[in-house]
Amino acid sequence: MGGVPEPHTGWTFITNHARVLAAIADDTHVRVRDLAAHCRLTERAVQKIIADLEQAGYLSRRREGRGNTYRIEQGTALRHPAEAGLTVASLLSLLAHDEADRAHHAHRTVAGARAEDGS
Repeated sequence: MGGVPEPHTGWTFITNHARVLAAIADDTHVRVRDLAAHCRLTERAVQKIIADLEQAGYLSRRREGRGNTYRIEQGTALRHPAEAGLTVASLLSLLAHDEADRAHHAHRTVAGARAEDGS
């Protein structure tokens, strides 16, 4: 599975920090390697983002055996003044809703293709 993820050029609406935080919210036992693959980042970049999120108080981690368990501080306020009053929980609820919609759409697309194939 090694190698550097395919780079993305241009800007995006979601920051890498938000993307990593949302992926951790989906699986609090996720490995850095899996986070990197999911977010299309290097493992080193994910480690730096996790350190940033910990230092800012958005995330904590506890070592369990060979892995980590992450805890997201849902009530922590977002940093930018334009999002004053919004919390991590509100951001994650938007991202989780989007993920659920994408998963539902992907399931319908696969089911539709199977119906067309007769499988």
